Amino acid sequence: MSNFSDLIDGYYRFRGTEWLEERERWAELAEGQSPRVMVIACSDSRVEPATIFGSRPGEIFVVRNVANLVPPFETGGGLHGVSAALEFAVTVLKVSEIVVLGHGACGGVKAALAGNLKDAAPGEGGFVASWISLLDEAREKVIAAHGQGEEGQTALEQEGVRTSLKNLMTFPFVKERVEAGELQLHGAVFAIKDGKLRVLEGDDRFEPA
Repeated sequence: MSNFSDLIDGYYRFRGTEWLEERERWAELAEGQSPRVMVIACSDSRVEPATIFGSRPGEIFVVRNVANLVPPFETGGGLHGVSAALEFAVTVLKVSEIVVLGHGACGGVKAALAGNLKDAAPGEGGFVASWISLLDEAREKVIAAHGQGEEGQTALEQEGVRTSLKNLMTFPFVKERVEAGELQLHGAVFAIKDGKLRVLEGDDRFEPA
């Protein structure tokens, strides 16, 4: 298990090997970034987008949160970390594709499916409960069709990706670019257990990549 001193040791290995090997690349990146793809992924330590997609530094713009969720567009209320990252990626970096990356064995989805954090206080699960309430509508649909077991977990992981894709289209600057053919939205789910990536085909099925 890594602690901070292990991370520092890892930094020294990186600085003495990969950084040196890609010195020109890092020099270019010091002048700015121009990723073409944004990935919205889960904070889960087992699901690192750059590792899964084999991407190099500067190639993907990543935002991570519990259960890889995108809230619907709104201008009031609290702070908007995901919305700010989305706005920057689309309007400043002008990415041409956005990928919502879900994953198997997702703890946030498991909590949403169980529904056992509804009355939790902040610091005791309340923040998580408020965030995963974005899955409430999907949860009811999934439970009705698949129950709350393993099948329901998988179904809600997929439905969560669909929910985020739907919410992306509530952002005017996203909708405008999608309809202009300047931006494409994709959904995928990575299975930790077997390493398979399943990609959403249209609005229907998740098929192996």
